[in-house]
Amino acid sequence: MLNNDRRKTEKDYWEAISQEPIKNRLPSKLNVGVLNVTRLLKRHVRPGSRYLEIGCAPGKMLAWVASVLKAEVNGLDYSEPGIAKCRALFDALGLKVNLYHDDFFNHHLPPAFFDVVTSFGVIEHFDNVQPVVQRHLDLVRPGGVALIVIPNYGGIYGSLQRWCDAPSMALHNLEIMKPCVLVALVESSDVERVCAYPFGAMSPWILRLDKRLPRFVAKLVSLGINAVGLLQPMTIEMLAPMLVLEIRKGTSS
Repeated sequence: MLNNDRRKTEKDYWEAISQEPIKNRLPSKLNVGVLNVTRLLKRHVRPGSRYLEIGCAPGKMLAWVASVLKAEVNGLDYSEPGIAKCRALFDALGLKVNLYHDDFFNHHLPPAFFDVVTSFGVIEHFDNVQPVVQRHLDLVRPGGVALIVIPNYGGIYGSLQRWCDAPSMALHNLEIMKPCVLVALVESSDVERVCAYPFGAMSPWILRLDKRLPRFVAKLVSLGINAVGLLQPMTIEMLAPMLVLEIRKGTSS
């Protein structure tokens, strides 16, 4: 692990998250957070696509992409317990997934190889974000796309999360949580198209309501918001829980 990449979290933070129990099955679309991600991925991933997820533990979305979208699936994570949890999930589901237990700044992935490179909640944990974005793009083949997703803590969700769990906000680079700032992070000359946008139906799952409310009440509130989100027909920008940085690499790269 390198020490000069200005991370806002340490390895033990991710390993602690990896210890949380999961069920060895595909993610449920009754969870609006899952539904949001699957809707995004369906736009870009095709059967046979070479798909890579950075920070893939516990592997739920990788499993869904392999099982439902029939892509050639790859995942990288630098948490050993996280990789072990991925393997247990894929073994239980009988899925073939290529896993890399590596640090993103010192990995063994082939450059310019993948059709779709994704990460969900990774780049906002760095102070110096541009090199992290570029490392995503370095792995994308000519004509491929990078989809870099972060929580939308720039608006109402940020205000609510500060009320719920202010210390956790220090682990996030809040300065990048605007579409115009995300676009400005892309400095590569071999990009055909770059855009950033709020995405998804309203979701409670990026908030730690249980830190402020009694656990039972927090659960009821979360399930209520989740139900409303499942019925929401389109993205409402101020209620969108995700910001997506979409980078299409040029075919002449």
